[in-house]
Amino acid sequence: MTLFPTQYSTLSSRALGTYLAEAYGFSDVRCALLLRGVSDTYRVEHAKGKAIFKIYRDAHRSLPEIQGEVELLNQLRTGGAHVSYPIPDLKGQAIQSFQAAEGIRNGVLFTYANGENVYDFSDEQLRIIGHEMAFNHTITSQLELRHPRKPYDLETTLNRPLEVIRPFFEHFPEGYAYLEETAQRVKDELERFDTAGFSTGYCHYDYLPKNFHFDEQNTLTVFDYDFAGKGFLANDLMSFQIHFFFHTFFKKISREEADRQFEVFINAYREKKAFSEQELQAIPYLGFAFWLFYLGFQCENFEDWSNTFFSPRYIHDRINLIQQYMNLYSTF
Repeated sequence: MTLFPTQYSTLSSRALGTYLAEAYGFSDVRCALLLRGVSDTYRVEHAKGKAIFKIYRDAHRSLPEIQGEVELLNQLRTGGAHVSYPIPDLKGQAIQSFQAAEGIRNGVLFTYANGENVYDFSDEQLRIIGHEMAFNHTITSQLELRHPRKPYDLETTLNRPLEVIRPFFEHFPEGYAYLEETAQRVKDELERFDTAGFSTGYCHYDYLPKNFHFDEQNTLTVFDYDFAGKGFLANDLMSFQIHFFFHTFFKKISREEADRQFEVFINAYREKKAFSEQELQAIPYLGFAFWLFYLGFQCENFEDWSNTFFSPRYIHDRINLIQQYMNLYSTF
């Protein structure tokens, strides 16, 4: 029987454990699927410790993009950053390739980030995050990767997402009109800033608490650089600020406390790396671009990932969330 065309298969965790044992020289391997999303994440345990194996989809990340992520993480590790980094196999290769039903899928084994997610930070932890982010930015601002990553600019975060999401707003034209109008106002605001003086480099672009761990000694380890790309480094401070918006929105802390905590973080960042007042003022407008970028991403991956939640109700709720964010932080 001819193999029927497939767009997203899931590799067997048992077979993958056997493969990793041979490729990496592990013993007593236990492999389990941890998360199936835009890519697949497996938790790997073996006689000497734990690791994370990530299988990408070519529709989401091409081989050169994965090579860029590996290159970036190796540069960060070499520079002394606390990040989860690729582990080479016995042949020195960081990327594994598998013939899946839909075609070649590539995977990378990453070091395990010890500790756990923290969502209610102490001032000490906020200072650690600020110092570590600034330290990482001093490295990534000096890099030019051999394997390019997608840039974060007005085209990729505003113009293109607006085109991608248009069909999904067929029955919510007023929501789309809001996004279109606000995108233009964001462009106008950003033009008022001297963006030529903003720090640029490779940013994480998803610097939320779900993507870093603190261990018992308060050592911070950042992971999941899947969305790393080149743009304003303020994007990372922006995405971390969105955590405080969520915390305020869900009434975990007051607006005053959220602002105070973000200021502790900003001051710590500035102890290690310059961050101008204009860059700080630009955060809400970069934040709108962040919301719009991920709406576009969810639309692009509707069949393979977001159809589990991306409903008309979700779209209405998300527009309401974006409106509240802009009302809270922008000067519109």
